[in-house]
Amino acid sequence: MRQIHLTGQFLAKAKQMGDAPLFFDKLDGHWQAVSYDEAAARVSALAHNLQRMGLEQGERVILCAENSSSWAICDLAILAAGGIVVPAYTTHTLRDHIHQLEDSGASFIMCSDSKAGARLMEAAKNKKQIKAAIILSNSGQTAKNSPLQRSAAFPIHPVEEIWQPTKAKLSIVGGGQETCCIIYTSGTGGQPKGVMLSHSSIQANIDAAYALLEEGNAAKEAVFLSLLPLSHAYEHTAGLHLPVQIGAQIYYCEGSDKIAANLAEVRPTLMTAVPRLYEVLHDRITKGVEAKGGLSATLFHKAVQLGSKKWRGERLGFGERMFDRILDKLVRKKVAMRFGGRLKYFVSGGAALNPEIGRFFLGLGVNILQGYGQTEASPLISANRPGDIRIETVGPSVSGVEVKCSAEGELLARGACIMNGYWQNEEATADTLRNGWLHTGDLAEISEDGFITVTGRKKDMIVNSGGDNIAPSRVEAEFLVQPEIAQIMVAGDKRPWLAAIIVPSPEIDALPETEKFGLIKQAVSRANSQLAAFERVRKFILSSHEFTIENNQMTPTLKVRRHIVLSVYQDKLDALYR
Repeated sequence: MRQIHLTGQFLAKAKQMGDAPLFFDKLDGHWQAVSYDEAAARVSALAHNLQRMGLEQGERVILCAENSSSWAICDLAILAAGGIVVPAYTTHTLRDHIHQLEDSGASFIMCSDSKAGARLMEAAKNKKQIKAAIILSNSGQTAKNSPLQRSAAFPIHPVEEIWQPTKAKLSIVGGGQETCCIIYTSGTGGQPKGVMLSHSSIQANIDAAYALLEEGNAAKEAVFLSLLPLSHAYEHTAGLHLPVQIGAQIYYCEGSDKIAANLAEVRPTLMTAVPRLYEVLHDRITKGVEAKGGLSATLFHKAVQLGSKKWRGERLGFGERMFDRILDKLVRKKVAMRFGGRLKYFVSGGAALNPEIGRFFLGLGVNILQGYGQTEASPLISANRPGDIRIETVGPSVSGVEVKCSAEGELLARGACIMNGYWQNEEATADTLRNGWLHTGDLAEISEDGFITVTGRKKDMIVNSGGDNIAPSRVEAEFLVQPEIAQIMVAGDKRPWLAAIIVPSPEIDALPETEKFGLIKQAVSRANSQLAAFERVRKFILSSHEFTIENNQMTPTLKVRRHIVLSVYQDKLDALYR
């Protein structure tokens, strides 16, 4: 196996790229660039000073900040200095931070001068193992009288002061199969576990992803719009380390409310995101079309219909082919311009994408590749191929990864991308890694030509009182296509039939109760018509309270915490069965 170092790979690329732009942050209304040369100089200086400040090889550094060039530079510098990056979500509660600090035994903190940073500093103030804190500021200036400076029992340094160019030569430490980051799983149930990833495991993923981009003619002059938190394994690998190794540009999205504007400004060629983003974009586009109505709406729906027909492999008649070419100019070109005009691929991962949402975009000429992975696999395991998109699947395994299904139908994977194990948790490691195979916990089917269809989550499976096994994610996907439904979670383990908690879309929620209930009931009926009898929702609860990260009902990666939601609505659900 190659003895690579992720920062070494970046610095080698930086020498080739010189003063070409790398990172872009939106500051004071303008995109400001950091070149490859400038980023390399900051990484080298920061890494050298971290070593001088006492960071020893293998020591852990908590990194908690909003996506920015500073986050990326800190990550690369920590690795160069021989430290282990421990990313933390900015949405973490005080309790989350305390668990991560205590479990990882981190000796350094890097955080933004924000509420997120303040929570981390509060959690760290009585931790004697902390040697220093380094504060990041998107403004480029960290105030000396920042609230983060107060009551800390350790030195605090603005990052801008310690990444200034230095003549001292950096000695890069570590590499290969040594752990370089510990990424805590989002924890849909129980305490999050620290996944130990190595330089080699992440590089194996980068190599596999690069092969996919090459296949799709998307590797050269790539422009990424980074939206997902860099603390997520998906974005850490595919949105940071992959782009910097292929000489790409990375723009940091201003926020979920600015996605549409940033797409138009940045004109990315690639963007990775979780299915929830594509659901939101789908809803915005369809609502805009319906509001316009008339001929525009008719042409739009025809474009989706004919485009979807082509993607299903069905033959278009002569008249349909001619009309489809006209729709390329009248509809699909306009949709492409909404995404900047040069987007080659949306990439979806992190959760199951509803096939109908995927076909919607494909029908409009927007290529969307669904992949599959887990933090424990750095994270990529499989992906649809640019030349063979089967959107109802997560594609075949990527280069270097072998997959199979166990006798129980659980998807297993092995390859160079697999984790070193869980941090200080031998029992969980032994349960998940057996004979070199990663037990994903997902149920799947693999076709003869290797395409994987994930059918459910082993631990989330609902077994009704009739003995039927039901994958809730599959059922919920049918309901989320309905415009009246914003969120849903089904329940019914050991019950005779399924019930659901439904959060209506804002427009529906604003209606009088009787009208609202009637429209939701119609939406439920439409979704049920696509499901087997034992998968249908018989009764439901309406809630105006969304599942959010803030109320702890969603993970930072936007997965529903089923056990939390159940605990909140258990009494009302029980009442449905009486």
